[in-house]
Amino acid sequence: MQKPVETCVQTVAVPENEGRRDFIKKGASLLGAASLMALVPPGVRQGAWAAGSDAPEKTEIRVGFIPLTDCASVVMAAVQGFDKKYGIKIIPTKEASWAAVRDKLVNGELDAAHVLYGLIYGVQVGVGGAKKNMANLMTLSRNGQAITLSSQLKDKGVTDGASLRTLMTKEKREYTFAQTFPTGTHAMWLYYWLAANGINPFSEAKSVVIPPPQMVANMRVGNMDGFCVGEPWNARAIFDKIGFTAATSQDIWKDHPEKILGTTAEWVAKHPNSARALVAAVLEASRFIDTSANRRQVAQVIADKSYVNTTEEVIEGRFLGHYDNGLGRKWEDPNMMKFHEDGAVNFPYLSDGMWFLTQHKRWGLLKDEPDYLAVAKKVNQIEIYKQAATLAKVNVPKDAMRTSKLMDGVVWDGKNPKAYAAGFKIKA
Repeated sequence: MQKPVETCVQTVAVPENEGRRDFIKKGASLLGAASLMALVPPGVRQGAWAAGSDAPEKTEIRVGFIPLTDCASVVMAAVQGFDKKYGIKIIPTKEASWAAVRDKLVNGELDAAHVLYGLIYGVQVGVGGAKKNMANLMTLSRNGQAITLSSQLKDKGVTDGASLRTLMTKEKREYTFAQTFPTGTHAMWLYYWLAANGINPFSEAKSVVIPPPQMVANMRVGNMDGFCVGEPWNARAIFDKIGFTAATSQDIWKDHPEKILGTTAEWVAKHPNSARALVAAVLEASRFIDTSANRRQVAQVIADKSYVNTTEEVIEGRFLGHYDNGLGRKWEDPNMMKFHEDGAVNFPYLSDGMWFLTQHKRWGLLKDEPDYLAVAKKVNQIEIYKQAATLAKVNVPKDAMRTSKLMDGVVWDGKNPKAYAAGFKIKA
């Protein structure tokens, strides 16, 4: 994003002798901002932010989060003081639901948020009523969600998607599955998994929305047959012996995008330096978390009642890659929740954003065909991200598109999103 001329003038540092600095200062008063920038060498203008000389327009930044393990990078950016390094103070703000996060972003009560990828895209295109130009500053995490089915289904022989399909064919009734937001990641993983197992998530099942921290309590009283949510609530269901893991989200799509650092396009336009500083601070926190020696410390911090509010033990297992599906299988998952991988996790790939739009179209949430690539280019703030990555010394991928194969063998590469969205056998 182009920085305002006056911002650059106030902060630019010219690495030459005192005489030149005096000349530039005098030039500012005589010629005005636009003329001054013409006097500063292009390389210096471009490099000003890289030297950390662009002061944030807003120094206290309220960042909303939902009590989930993958809020860790936002929390640790504040707890470890990575925000101070970039001249800002991150104020983590615990929220009750994704709907609350959406509303507070749209009306400006929050500056940014740890938020579902698909939620930001849904608001951008007006799914569900709210419509506003949104911004994805970076991806916060990959993997680490799951689909939990109830112990009552296990007692009837269900252990996976295939056996669930068999039971649903045999025992006709209303089967209810919960997700956390209609356009969000958990809804898309749930729908994709059900459909890949031959179950239409709309005509053959009922889908309900429940906030993440309330999933376990609702399953305990029998309000649903299964749910898709982020950790630690899948692990909590197993810990409480009320459910089991039928699939992890990395089973559905290895290295899928999950939460993002989202805000409005208006906020970025008004605060480009603050946005860049925020991304840089969270990148540093992401790198800290993905250093294996730090993960137990992070689990201890985010387990606190101020954040996730559960026992450290429930968070730590899957956070360290130690998986137990509640059916007797235990394994070490190399595709556990990831936060950094030298920036490979964090880059806002255009193809990732486009994928959510294809699923919104597939399930009838979008009536009209969007310009998939144009929307992604508008939402994903690649230039801000690149600048922040330079500040934090994080590598940037060469290509803004990536290729993935999902659980049903279908390849997604972003090249023909319209055909991809229309190509599924089971859809709305």
